[in-house]
Amino acid sequence: MTTARLPLFPLNTVLFPGLVLPLNVFEERYRAMMRELLTLGEDEPRRFAVVAIRDGRETAATGLGMPEAVRAPVERGPADGFGPDPLQSLHRVGCVADAATVRERADGSFEVLATGTTRVRLLSVDASGPFLVAEVEELEEDPGDEAGPLAEGVLRAFRGYQKRLAGASERSLTTGADLPDDPSVVSYLVASTVVLDIPAKQRLLQAPDTATRLREELRLLRSETAVIRHLPSLPAVDLTVAPTHPN
Repeated sequence: MTTARLPLFPLNTVLFPGLVLPLNVFEERYRAMMRELLTLGEDEPRRFAVVAIRDGRETAATGLGMPEAVRAPVERGPADGFGPDPLQSLHRVGCVADAATVRERADGSFEVLATGTTRVRLLSVDASGPFLVAEVEELEEDPGDEAGPLAEGVLRAFRGYQKRLAGASERSLTTGADLPDDPSVVSYLVASTVVLDIPAKQRLLQAPDTATRLREELRLLRSETAVIRHLPSLPAVDLTVAPTHPN
């Protein structure tokens, strides 16, 4: 079992391996985390763990709705918004993020661009410092049974889902040549792109193996496509651009 201690960034989203994650970091606890990452050498990975929030707040409460400029300063601890035991407020399986870009702005906030790399399970959370730190164990990706054929079926269903969701012609969609053929990569691509709520995405992230994840995605894609087919109209949806997450 490979374990590590990593800075912990809870978010109202699920990060998957291979997914690009833009962040707008403005709270002091996460600014402190980014300042710590910037002390690492250029050849060292700037890694932190991202976990989805089960019960809590992505940002600490600011109080009374007053503008920041006129609000009395509030001392916020690293676990604010997550209760007395942060581990109980967070999903136990998350993903390591590797920050390719950490850019400090003039006001002290940070613009961060990170990429998900490896799934991890939270073992404990330390709130004694300026930001949360988690002890995590790395989760290996087991392909499971029949992952290859399942991936092919998921890609076909995914193209149909894209077509229904975007209202596009078949030739305007991503072609098979543009999509990956590695089953685990397919499973994470689809999991990160399909419009699902956090609990559904979390179940996909923590699936015991690739084949199980692909089977669940095939079921979800067929179900979602059937629902979309009976809707009278749909808003325009961009399936390739992820929003920037405030903390």
